[in-house]
Order: sequence, then C-alpha cells, then structure tokens
Amino acid sequence: MLVELSIVPLTGSSHLSDEIAQIVNIIEDSGLPYQLTPTGTCIEGEWDEVMDTVRQCHEYARSEASHVITTVKIDDDEEQAGKLEGNVRSVREKIGGDGMN
Repeated sequence: MLVELSIVPLTGSSHLSDEIAQIVNIIEDSGLPYQLTPTGTCIEGEWDEVMDTVRQCHEYARSEASHVITTVKIDDDEEQAGKLEGNVRSVREKIGGDGMN
C-alpha cells in the first residue's frame, strides 16, 4: 500500500521545518521506503507497519503541539508493489522528462 501523509502541528509558528524534520526521522527509522514532497510524505509498505509509522508520527506531533491536523490518503492496490517510484517513473516517461521545470 502507498500512503500520503501530511501532518501540520499548529504551534503558532509559520516555520515548521524543525517539527517536520523530526517526523521524517520517525519515518526514516521505520525502514519503510518513503518520498518527501513539498506538502507531505509518501510511505510504502504493509498496512500494519505503515499505519504504526503514521501513528508514531502523529503522536510525536501531538506531543509538541496541542492541536495537530493529520491527513492520510491511502492507495491500497494488492496487485501493485513499488508504486512509490513506479507511479512517478511512468508519468515521467510519458512526458519525456523528469517533470521538473
């Protein structure tokens, strides 16, 4: 399964890079494949391990802020593995480049 995770700790500061870095460290420590994006992080793995990582990330954010917004989007396709890189590669091949301007 592929999960897109976005966590916003409402700390009163518009600069959240320190908090987000700590959350990405939790994902890194999970050993799951992931891809950081400008507005979230995609994580790939089995249900239990991905959801455990999502829970840990949310709990960390909640320990740092009294109000946290966590958004989880799930792409659960039992026929597909390697979607984290495969989905992006497929689109890049079709547009004939790396997708960056």
